[in-house]
Amino acid sequence: MKQKNTLFYYIGKYKWKYIAGTIILLVVDILNLYIPQFTGEITDGLQSHSMGMEGVVQGIIKILLVGLILTVGRFCWRYFIFGSARRVEYEIRNDMFAHLETLSMRYFNENKTGELMSYFTNDLNAVRMSIGPAVITTFDAIILTVLVLGKMITHVDLRLTIMAVIPLGIIAGGGIWYGKQAEKRFREKQQAFSDLTDQVQESISGVRVIKAFVQERKEMQAFAKSNKNNKDKNMKVVKLQATVMPLLDVVVGFSSLITLFYGGYLTMTGEISLGRFIAFNQYINMLVWPMIAVGDSITFFSQGRASYKRIQSVFKEEADIFDKVSLEEFMKEQEGKSDLQGEIQFKGLSFAYNKQDKPVLEDINLTVEKGSTLAILGRTGSGKTTLANLLLRMYNTEHNRITIDGIDIREIPLKVLRESIAYVPQDNFLFSDTLGNNIAFGSESDKKEQIEEAAKQACIHDNIMDFPFQYETIVGERGVTLSGGQKQRSSIARALMKEAPILILDDALSAVDTDTEERILKNLKDNRQGKTTIIIAHRISTIQNADQILVLEEGKMAEYGTHDTLLEREGIYADLYRKQQLERQLVAQE
Repeated sequence: MKQKNTLFYYIGKYKWKYIAGTIILLVVDILNLYIPQFTGEITDGLQSHSMGMEGVVQGIIKILLVGLILTVGRFCWRYFIFGSARRVEYEIRNDMFAHLETLSMRYFNENKTGELMSYFTNDLNAVRMSIGPAVITTFDAIILTVLVLGKMITHVDLRLTIMAVIPLGIIAGGGIWYGKQAEKRFREKQQAFSDLTDQVQESISGVRVIKAFVQERKEMQAFAKSNKNNKDKNMKVVKLQATVMPLLDVVVGFSSLITLFYGGYLTMTGEISLGRFIAFNQYINMLVWPMIAVGDSITFFSQGRASYKRIQSVFKEEADIFDKVSLEEFMKEQEGKSDLQGEIQFKGLSFAYNKQDKPVLEDINLTVEKGSTLAILGRTGSGKTTLANLLLRMYNTEHNRITIDGIDIREIPLKVLRESIAYVPQDNFLFSDTLGNNIAFGSESDKKEQIEEAAKQACIHDNIMDFPFQYETIVGERGVTLSGGQKQRSSIARALMKEAPILILDDALSAVDTDTEERILKNLKDNRQGKTTIIIAHRISTIQNADQILVLEEGKMAEYGTHDTLLEREGIYADLYRKQQLERQLVAQE
């Protein structure tokens, strides 16, 4: 039984097309043998005056007819074999992308974007070449060689055939060494291309930072270093091919030289006819292609094998985050209800990204009632965003440490969990698409009225209407054409459009002015009645009206309560409140 995501599994899906293509190729190779034979017969007939014009015309017609069949046959085997290779490439690419989407954040933290991109481009192209052109060249080389040698022995002369093919045996021994060297050098070449791709992707993404810090020369030097490494690894592959391919030509040329001298001698002594000697030379020329194909086949297979090993490393990665309970079982347990209501409990929650690292969160205990608003405040690195990531189950927690509606978060199918949470991340990622599509991204609806309503609640509608193309405005990569505040409000609109029972805002109002902030918070209060909201912020003005406020300090619950009770405690919250009040007064005086 073929294991899924192995190359044989994909090829097996198109085995009948491969078989059909191979049979047609076999027919083409057999028919190829008759052209030299027909040519030799015409030559001998003319030389011995035993063939008239009618016989010559018939011979030419047979050659043309074979040529026509060869043309159709070559189209058919290309369609079946090359077409199947393209389909396999298409399916591997789809499956690899789908598998990547199942992997946890850990994998993407550990692997660079440029390297992942190279799997989808260079590596998949090399795999396609190994299951398309390489199949053709290998089959052609073997079958054509056997058939041609058979014709040379039976139709011309055994002795001449042996003399001509002895030098060709050298190719078989050299091919083994060449294959090992080609695979090793190609693997190094692909890794160099991955590094170069990552260097380019990172530099382009961070071009504004590069320009702001005047680091163009430094980045140019770093790129030049990666580019040189890529060139050097490519040159090692090219040098190997440049050494081997001319040697193949030398061997084939030496074989032709033997044919010329010994075959000419046999012709002059009358042991073979002139027509058979001409046919033999054509057969020798037909062997040139298989000999060259041997080198190409070894190259294609070596490169494909090296690339598929890299691709398999992706498929071998296992998802850390997966459903323990199927959607059907969950709905059955919940009596057909798949929507969550929004009551959240943290029960002694502690978390570390790696077991050997210091915990990011320690002993968090609190309850967020359905329809209430929890605010989370803390210094940078105190674990605020980690708490949001754990609620979205981007990382796993221990059993029963987080529950929603009394259900362990690990027992809730990911589809149900994440559809029940609208999230505005810190980086406010926008796709290179229209503003309207970005806002509707997480919603099942793309109605213009709903998009505009969500934009109004996020206080971005007026800005959008000022753009020349309004909601059809294309934002740049990661929303680069928008200001920080516009990106934040667009992300908020996208979350509100989802109308989820739980909303998480992760420092989502830091780039907007206080007046806009107040209007957004008022809209949230009015439009999210009965729904749970978690607001992570640094500004107390953003969170002071929350039902409960959690202050994190080095991952621990430093303070917890309402705005007024926390001020009375004269702790971290009260101290931060006074500092921010003083800053606002100083700004107002200016």
